[in-house]
Amino acid sequence: MFLGNDLLAWLILALGGALFAGNVMALVKPPPPQEGYLAKAPVGRSVLMGVIGLVAAVWALASLIS
Repeated sequence: MFLGNDLLAWLILALGGALFAGNVMALVKPPPPQEGYLAKAPVGRSVLMGVIGLVAAVWALASLIS
């Protein structure tokens, strides 16, 4: 089996880390404003999604370590 029996944990770690990193970067350094888009990312939604991604990544990492 590809990556052994821990494939799901590796995928959750990757997706959770990407979700966390993407939302933090959207808050720290937003892209340049364009017509038809928001000037900056909604803070509440970005923080919530970042926390969800962090929890998923930590949970997956704990599953891989144990």
